[in-house]
Amino acid sequence: MFIGFFIAQQNPNPIWQASRYIPFSHPKDFESRIQILKKLLSPEGDGQNCDKISMDPDDLRNHGFSENDHFPEMLPNAVVYPTSTWDVQLIVLWAQASEIPITVYSGGTSLEGQYRPACHPRGICIDMCNMDKIIEIHEDDSDLVCQPGARWMDINETLKEKGIPLFFPLDPAPGATIGGMFSTGCSGTNAVRYGTAKGEWFINATVVLASGHVIKTRSRARKSAAGFDLTKLFIGAEGTLGIVTEVTIRLAPVLPTTVAVVQFPNVQKATEAATAALNTGVGIQCVELVDDVFIGAINKYGMSKQKYPVADSLFFKFQGATAASLADTATVVKRVVEEHGGTGFQLARTQEEAEELWSDRKNAHYAGLALAPGAQGWPTDVCVPVSNLPQLVYETKKDIADAGMLSTIIGHVGDGNFHALILFKTEEEKVKARELVSRMVRRAIALDGTCTGEHGVGLGKKEYLIEELGHNTVAVMNMIKETLDPKCILNPGKVSTCFSSVILRKY
Repeated sequence: MFIGFFIAQQNPNPIWQASRYIPFSHPKDFESRIQILKKLLSPEGDGQNCDKISMDPDDLRNHGFSENDHFPEMLPNAVVYPTSTWDVQLIVLWAQASEIPITVYSGGTSLEGQYRPACHPRGICIDMCNMDKIIEIHEDDSDLVCQPGARWMDINETLKEKGIPLFFPLDPAPGATIGGMFSTGCSGTNAVRYGTAKGEWFINATVVLASGHVIKTRSRARKSAAGFDLTKLFIGAEGTLGIVTEVTIRLAPVLPTTVAVVQFPNVQKATEAATAALNTGVGIQCVELVDDVFIGAINKYGMSKQKYPVADSLFFKFQGATAASLADTATVVKRVVEEHGGTGFQLARTQEEAEELWSDRKNAHYAGLALAPGAQGWPTDVCVPVSNLPQLVYETKKDIADAGMLSTIIGHVGDGNFHALILFKTEEEKVKARELVSRMVRRAIALDGTCTGEHGVGLGKKEYLIEELGHNTVAVMNMIKETLDPKCILNPGKVSTCFSSVILRKY
């Protein structure tokens, strides 16, 4: 039986008769398999002039190693650059027939090794950089259809250039793409006001399954009660259940904003103040907790136009329809934070100053590295109920100090999401950093929290899933994986495991 039969049914164009070269058999070496894929993806179906496959050593390293994490280098055997859903379908069918694993690369900003090959054979990496188009903008419906390689910042800039007063509010790393954001289940500083990827910001998705079939998870209507919510099934699955090739995202109105900064005697007071301010219901778009070490890092980094008092602090971003509403929000928040020990409340006087203040918060990673020139940083995140955040921060800071290490701490205090950047220079310190992360994760889980609030699971956090969720929950995840991807070719080794090695237990 030939896989070409399925392809011919999907697209009768004679070019794709090259599919006859793919029987359900196992070529002896990877090179012969790649030659088959070149025939499938070349313009004439003869393998010539195929510019969609790279085996260049530098290209392989860029897709199997990252400065953002500390997992061993594991390079793919080839990198493939599709330009359409049809290309992805062909690649998946080829991989399925040859039992070659696939990882997907999008913006390359992940911190837990999501796009790193994690098995032998290492297989191929599908890079979505050539699938970065905005397909449709529906201004009246406040939504937009795009390919997975589109970057969220580029989307917002395009909307601004077109004079469309809408934006996509999820805001992780600047280089993040829609496909990566969808697959990781990201959020960012705007989560207090707009929620996360697992809210309703991704309306539907076109997904290529491991079988080669293409599905759309739901219609473009703003809401639907029709059957299972398959969109959310794929959000946060990190490419283990299917490959996303098109997404409809929801947009929000652009409203005026401004920024304020205030200092506190400790994290407990800052967290109490943030919670009380949010509970007033005024227009707070973001509220970020930064510790005294972070403030010291900002001052040392030298990119800020001002020097901050070195203390645990909150950065607020206010949002309102008018200047008057922004002023009212600032007045209410200033009163509340001062009731909780806040001092030095500084409100931006101009839009330029607001942007400068907020950029100081957004420079967290590089400011942290500036504390110890030549050091590397181990970034990680956990999340707990907001009321447990002070205990988590206090115990983690003490643990880091007792270990003789240096780290900056920031948190999306409005939702309890806590980030640390642990600095190290030697292999011995790297081991200490890894141990600190492990203790931090287990501390968060013990406080009714999670091993990751927004960075995802990947390679770095999967060992904690059973501890957090229980054997039965992880077993159900594995059952879904086994059903949709029985040969385990899609990002194997990520999130949980390939098959149900964790079996359901009786209570």
